[in-house]
Order: sequence, then C-alpha cells, then structure tokens
Amino acid sequence: MNVIDAIRTRRSVRAYSSKPISAGTIYRLAEAMRSAPSACNYQPWHFVWVQNAELRKGVAKAANDKLWLAEAPIIVVACGMPEKAYPKMGGYSNSVDIDLAIAMDHLILAATTEGLGTCWIGAFNEATVKQLLGIPAGVKIVAMTPLGYPASPDLLRPIREDERLPLSKIISTDRYAGPPLGVSYPDD
Repeated sequence: MNVIDAIRTRRSVRAYSSKPISAGTIYRLAEAMRSAPSACNYQPWHFVWVQNAELRKGVAKAANDKLWLAEAPIIVVACGMPEKAYPKMGGYSNSVDIDLAIAMDHLILAATTEGLGTCWIGAFNEATVKQLLGIPAGVKIVAMTPLGYPASPDLLRPIREDERLPLSKIISTDRYAGPPLGVSYPDD
C-alpha cells in the first residue's frame, strides 16, 4: 500500500480483535513515529505503549469510559514536553502539539499499511492517565490511540468522495478567499 492509499483507507476504528501484533510490526511502527519531523528537530516527545490489560482498562475508563479502547492490544499515549519544544511557533506558542500530531499521524498511517486500526483520542482525564502511567509533571498528554487489528475487515475501507469536502471548498489560490486551486484530475 502506498501513502496515498493509506491516507484514503485510514478510518477511526472502534472495535478490535484480540489478535496480537508481531514484534516486527511494532518495531516498524515505532520507527515510523521516531522518523517524524519536529520543529528544529527538537523531538519534544515520549510515547508510552500501554500493553498491560489492566492499565489499558484504566486508560479507557479515563478516556470518558471509551471501554472499547482496551480491546486493542496496545494503546499509544503521546506525551509532549512543552519546555523542550520550539518556543515561537507562529510567533506566539510552542510547537509541542503540532510535533506530536505529526508523529502520531506517521504512526497511524504506518499502522494502516500494516492492516491495523487506530482512532485519534483527544478526550480524556489527563491527571488520571498521568497517575496510571507515571507520567511526570510538566509533561503534557497530547493524544492517544488504540492500536490493533479491526474486529472486522470492513472497518478499513477507502473513504468515499461524499465523505470529504470538495477541494474547491477547502483550498484557494493566492488569498484566503481567492479562486479555487483550479485542478480536477491529474493528467499523469
């Protein structure tokens, strides 16, 4: 699967099989995260791969009782270190959220190429997750994702055109309200 196919196939999966993930697959996914760019290459991150069943249940409960999270054999918790991030992103904030989002996207797309499902989780009780996983003060949990094989192969399917806004609604040329990009289908 190429990267465009992975982008178009990635879905938010909320039901997982108990099939284990091989060590080789875990390594490839970890390398995908590690390879992500960050502002000034500061890499202000640490990722907790929660594999213990009881800890997964605790994290799922702390994620507003999304108990289906614990079905996945792994929950990846993306932790950012704001004090180690580039401090002037956009001239007013640090880069930690963006840096972690890029690394998580690398993981999610790599997982899709491996036939795995994920679901971006941003709603959770940070204090509870930090306590469960021993995450120190000063470290921010930016996001989490379950990682596992979907309960049904139908849960990974390419997106349909009607599930996304048309390019003419989201991209303009030269100015925010400028003319649309002006492309439809590439000639290659």
